[in-house]
Amino acid sequence: MRLYFENPVGRLLEHPDGYALVQYTEAPRDFAVFQAFLTHTHHLLRRHGWHKMLADQRYMAPFTDEERQWIGQDWLARSASDGYALFGAIIIPTDVYARLALDQVMSTMLQQSALTYRLFATEEEATEWLRQLPEPN
Repeated sequence: MRLYFENPVGRLLEHPDGYALVQYTEAPRDFAVFQAFLTHTHHLLRRHGWHKMLADQRYMAPFTDEERQWIGQDWLARSASDGYALFGAIIIPTDVYARLALDQVMSTMLQQSALTYRLFATEEEATEWLRQLPEPN
């Protein structure tokens, strides 16, 4: 795997199987740094024409209200507005509050987005699901 981008929010890697591997850290997040991290994720996906990502959220702190709002109204809206289908395999956070914040994002923000996602307990399960997905046309 090749490192594409890294900042205090996490690491973004190019997986040889054709997806972005998004690894969040447990560090507290600055909102602008968080926006930069997800913006680079968007660029990586588009650069390669990829439609899949594996988001490892095991160690991340809960999303803030500001982050949840930005994910739904900006980051996911970019893909939805131009019909760019995304598939996300998400490894669930170990922190209970982070899981609740993730549930809030998924249930309220993703209803109108182009993201199809599944939640997984392990990286192996998440990877297997991504491998089974067909490439969008």
